Amino acid sequence: MAILNITPDSFFAGSRASGIRDALKKVETFINEGAKFIDIGAYSSRPGAADVSEKEEIERLIPILKAVNYEFPNTIISVDTFRAKVAEEAIFSGANIINDIAGGDLDAEMFNTVAKLKIPYIMMHMKGTPQNMQQNPVYEDVVAEVFSYFNTKIQKLRNLGIKDVIIDPGFGFAKTMTHNYQLLQQMESLNVFELPLLVGFSRKSMITKVLDIKTEDAVNGTSILNTIALQKGANILRVHDVKAAMECIKLNEKVNNPSN
Repeated sequence: MAILNITPDSFFAGSRASGIRDALKKVETFINEGAKFIDIGAYSSRPGAADVSEKEEIERLIPILKAVNYEFPNTIISVDTFRAKVAEEAIFSGANIINDIAGGDLDAEMFNTVAKLKIPYIMMHMKGTPQNMQQNPVYEDVVAEVFSYFNTKIQKLRNLGIKDVIIDPGFGFAKTMTHNYQLLQQMESLNVFELPLLVGFSRKSMITKVLDIKTEDAVNGTSILNTIALQKGANILRVHDVKAAMECIKLNEKVNNPSN
């Protein structure tokens, strides 16, 4: 899953598209490098990012979403939003999947909207909002709490008839460095839900702070964590660097099937 940000303030400048032409060029590169999904976001969810109105999010998103859908009609497009109205507008404009960082917690209508539209839904774990999530995240047992969160949410979704669900543990969202690595260490516990598992480590501070490097230099660290996640059951890697991620996937597949 390749990341395309229609935002001026996403934490990695290389993921930002400045307009339709730039967005289409980036998407073409992603597809040529092997991306199966394009995840388009018009609201920066980096820690402490400025809030953006629903109107502005839609105005940023829809023209580029329509252009990507028109130019690359066979590509699966997910839209990174926690707002039900934005989700609905996106699906009507050609998106295929909704990627919700808040698991319905920031918009009470999200689950009902997903049920109505009958679309695949990516549900991430987060506490709080992007503005305050990293101020003081506290857990008695982060793995147990994330597990319980998904257990409860998945049941609610199933009660609404929503079956096509992907779960994302939310690395870097309302979690300290220790929380992130505890969660990765025990991530295979989430396989019990028998749902596709998405992970997003790409160039995050959980890599750069440990290695004392800049965001621009974090491709190798990202690849290492992506490989560990694949070995623990991850099905989708959400990344800025598609070529490097595809190499992780191909080599991991070779390890699992040496004769192929």
